[in-house]
Amino acid sequence: MRSLRFEDSSAQTFVERDVPQPRAGKGEVVVRIGAAGVTPTELAWYPTTHTKEGTTRVAPVLSHEFSGEIAEIGESVAGFSVGEPVYGMNDWFAEGALAEFCVTRPDWIAAKPQPLSYPEAASVPISALTAWQGLFGRAKLQKGERVLIHGGAGAVGVFAVQLAHWRGAHVISTASAWRAAFVRELGADETIDYKTVAFERRVRGVDVVFDTVGGETLQRSFGVLAPSGRAVTIAAQEESTEDERVKEAFLLVEPRRAELEEIGELLGSGVMRAVVDRVVPWEEASDAYFGRIPRSGKGKVVVNVMQHGWQE
Repeated sequence: MRSLRFEDSSAQTFVERDVPQPRAGKGEVVVRIGAAGVTPTELAWYPTTHTKEGTTRVAPVLSHEFSGEIAEIGESVAGFSVGEPVYGMNDWFAEGALAEFCVTRPDWIAAKPQPLSYPEAASVPISALTAWQGLFGRAKLQKGERVLIHGGAGAVGVFAVQLAHWRGAHVISTASAWRAAFVRELGADETIDYKTVAFERRVRGVDVVFDTVGGETLQRSFGVLAPSGRAVTIAAQEESTEDERVKEAFLLVEPRRAELEEIGELLGSGVMRAVVDRVVPWEEASDAYFGRIPRSGKGKVVVNVMQHGWQE
């Protein structure tokens, strides 16, 4: 099978390699990839360059969220069938989905929401799970609470806004002026143009801050929290911080089938929608990861793998 591998960070391009098609071992599933989501921060993450044991990881395959159909089911796997459309995300130390097939586990995938195309479904798992785990798991967001979401138009922000609105919170989101109407359509009650207005001049005493930016934005956010307020950040540069407040706020998403199923129900029923910034062909995957393609700044970029060998 064909795969794209991250072999040389200085080259800023992936290398196509023809490798043996993986087989499903005990407790594993092989998925024929339809589309793969692009998370550029993967390039700098520890699991991209290291194994769980701490040794150097060589030529990894990126794009840890995907959609496709089940090609093979290993021993001791129940609840799925060959040919079933699925979506999900792999553990960060596992190989990703910039390949025609990838190995995953049943607790990392769920049935693809029926109304979604493969590219739309591939834009969901990491972003929606991050928003779900940050808002509901970490921050325990409740109905009627006020939440400030930084970057409401971004890949994770679009789901954070929708999920917070669905939970019944009062949603305040930062967004550039030209994206404000879009963020309000997703469910934001208020928007703040971060380019012209300091958000701390507009909001005080919020119950939850959900941060996708990090740095100065996160530091300023601690000052707008209520005494019992909770902060969550997913900014990659904050992972190795020594600041105790930031360490407590930092969240790294985990693949969870039950949450993917709940998210799938919301998407399938139309309560929530996927937002795809742009779908790029296999040949432009490197450009997508290294920021060489134009973007709208709304939602996530997705690599269309299915056109490289099979059709939806």
